[in-house]
Amino acid sequence: MAYNSAMNSSKYDLVVIGAGSGGVRAARIAASHGARVAICEESRVGGTCVIRGCVPKKLLVYASEFAGQFADSAGFGWQLPEAPVFSWPDLIVAKDAEIDRLNAVYHRLLADAGVALFEGRARLIDAHTVEVAGQQLSSERILIAVGGRPWRPEIPGGELAISSDEAFHLPTLPQRVVIQGGGYIALEFAGIFNGLGAEVTVVYRGDRVLRGFDEDVRQAVEDGLRGRGVGIELGVSVAALQASSSGAGVVAELSDGRALTADAVMMATGRVPYTWDLGLDAVGLEVGERGELAVDDDHRTAVPSIFAVGDVTDRVNLTPVALMEGHAFADKQFAGLDRPMDHANVPAAVFSQPPVGTVGLSEQAARAAGHRVKVFKSRFTPMKYTLAGRAEKALMKLVVDADSDRVLGVHAVGPDAPEMLQGFAVAVRAGLTKADFDRTVGIHPTAAEELVTLRQPV
Repeated sequence: MAYNSAMNSSKYDLVVIGAGSGGVRAARIAASHGARVAICEESRVGGTCVIRGCVPKKLLVYASEFAGQFADSAGFGWQLPEAPVFSWPDLIVAKDAEIDRLNAVYHRLLADAGVALFEGRARLIDAHTVEVAGQQLSSERILIAVGGRPWRPEIPGGELAISSDEAFHLPTLPQRVVIQGGGYIALEFAGIFNGLGAEVTVVYRGDRVLRGFDEDVRQAVEDGLRGRGVGIELGVSVAALQASSSGAGVVAELSDGRALTADAVMMATGRVPYTWDLGLDAVGLEVGERGELAVDDDHRTAVPSIFAVGDVTDRVNLTPVALMEGHAFADKQFAGLDRPMDHANVPAAVFSQPPVGTVGLSEQAARAAGHRVKVFKSRFTPMKYTLAGRAEKALMKLVVDADSDRVLGVHAVGPDAPEMLQGFAVAVRAGLTKADFDRTVGIHPTAAEELVTLRQPV
């Protein structure tokens, strides 16, 4: 059914706060169902992913991989007459041009859908009113989709550090970089800076990087990063920062008393929901420990007219999840279509070097959930590296329920792992068994065929 509303210059059927992935999708779908929609954005349309996250990050990942490809090419008979020269300013100009193009695309998508865009930080006045740029917008429903922002620990000299936001706009490439954190943002930027020629040290308080991932995946990524020259200091953290006595660079004082001098120190210590200064008190909405908004299965907060999707709810903080949540919200509220969002078996990628693709339960999570588990895995040198002489190993792993034979998790580390895992995510979502995998003919020669040819549990 289409949702029809009376046209009124100040009253809307939906006001969306935040024009990122989830907010834009919700606004467009709601408008396609006939709703009168406004969207508010204080920065650039496109949100974290498009403007300062997934998209520019992967462009930088691509750039950083060329150095290794140039080195590998000698094993395949190539000779470069001169050493390749890299220009960080040229990369940033090209990256910015692509982000500008995507920002314009998002503007056009909203305009074509008939969604009114209001630029400025929006705040709740009451359960049906939003104020933005000196205007008050009245709406039957309000959707909060403001995403998250980098979180930094409060340490002496903390203002000397950068976050991932600033890393995309550095005027020059730092030659020595210290990165605090062991999550995907920390490791992705470690690979970026390392691949572009910087000396990189990752400092992480845990005993192994990528907390929450399968233990074999964690070890494979750590080994791969070390093998590529990234220093990894575990069990310590950055306790303080101060400007170098020479006036060039920053000194990072570690919790164990050591000091590291760098041209840039990045705090990649996580992101938190961007719920401050949003007027939540005005409507009686409370947030959780990390600032997140609690919602029910229909994305509704404790205030019946106010909803939330995406990272601001701090459930599964991935762009495709925000897109699906925004779509499901709009379909339910403005077309009566019940499309509950299932957060189980969400595939994910880490564009570290080596990269990760994963879906479903890790071996450890499967055991903790009470499953009797069979594990199938393979470590091997990717064909791409055999002539190049790289010692780096790929990992393929299946986690299988021993009683039902259902594949509970698929995990890959190595070249093209994120690409190959999209298809296997469908298999896990469909509940396929190890026998189904065994009956599938592999594509040879590929790394992905390992996942359908593993026969002996370990």
